[in-house]
Amino acid sequence: MARSPKLRLRDPDRPFALGVIFWLDFAVVLLQGGPSQPWLFGLNMAALLGLWLVVPWNASASRLHKLAAPGFLLTAFALGMTGSAGAHFPIGLIGFAAVALVYGMAISAAMMIALGGIGVAIMAWLTPRDVVSIVSQTAALLLSAGFALGMASATLEARRRREESDRLLARIRELTVAEERARMARDMHDSIGHHLTVIKMGLENAERFRTRRPDAAWDEVAQSKHLTVQALAETRRWVRALRPLDLQDRIGSGALDRLVQSFDGSGIAVGFTVEGAESPLDPDTELTLYRVLQEGLTNVLRHSDATSVRVRLTFDDAFVTLAIRDDGQGTESVPGFGLISLTERTEALGGRLHARNADGGGFELSAELPVAPR
Repeated sequence: MARSPKLRLRDPDRPFALGVIFWLDFAVVLLQGGPSQPWLFGLNMAALLGLWLVVPWNASASRLHKLAAPGFLLTAFALGMTGSAGAHFPIGLIGFAAVALVYGMAISAAMMIALGGIGVAIMAWLTPRDVVSIVSQTAALLLSAGFALGMASATLEARRRREESDRLLARIRELTVAEERARMARDMHDSIGHHLTVIKMGLENAERFRTRRPDAAWDEVAQSKHLTVQALAETRRWVRALRPLDLQDRIGSGALDRLVQSFDGSGIAVGFTVEGAESPLDPDTELTLYRVLQEGLTNVLRHSDATSVRVRLTFDDAFVTLAIRDDGQGTESVPGFGLISLTERTEALGGRLHARNADGGGFELSAELPVAPR
């Protein structure tokens, strides 16, 4: 999508060092004085400043907006004829970099060669006998411009790699979401699907028994009603588990506390405490802690037969630890897909995940993550 031109003193696409060089050299050119035609020199400087404020530094600019880049380059080199006496040279090199970042290296190199030829012709016309000086000045111009193009090329390569990394990161996130949805779909099929299948069979039996064995039919209806209540509770648990992480108005412990509160009314008392001085966390760390808490509370509701859960978030200088402990029956089963996925996620951030039966009964899930990303 093409960008419209804007007057900006600080353009996020412009390399910071080029901005510093421009303003320093602009001040030097402005203060050196001595132009033979001050009005023409002032007009040139005003045009240069105006173009600087709108020149783009990204190929996504509109076609008309891109013209500011070669205009800036030509205006910079025009200073040599309006009274700059050579001090404008660094600004000209910035112009080459701007053209390269907007149009690419090929067009910028062509402009460099063209301006070099024009410069040779002008110097040959002004000083026809000073061949050595013409050659040396032209070589210096081309070498300096080549250096500027090399820096622009490195910037373009860094941008390309950053964009590629952003695309890969977005793809990884998409695959992670797809994998999580697939896991949840399997779990929902195994839990809610099982309940609905049994309810269907019970109602079919009740329909079959309604005249010959009415007592048995009513037993089937009662059993189906009981299973319906269980399926409804299971559905509500999944709705809680699927709630997204809302970091717009709360982050860190606030987001975790909100998730804990969403389990009110589940029949299990959930307590949440924070220990230590809370530190700002990396977004990936916050999301992982949220997912660990989400998985831990959901598993407690589904499997533990617990009456209470204690959630503790602990901060120290290097690590943040989230521990979820219930007073249920514990488990001897092999960790499921959810815990395996969370283990991989915590290890990728330099942390550790532990899932074990707690001393004195119950089950404990804990995640230890570095406060600062590695």
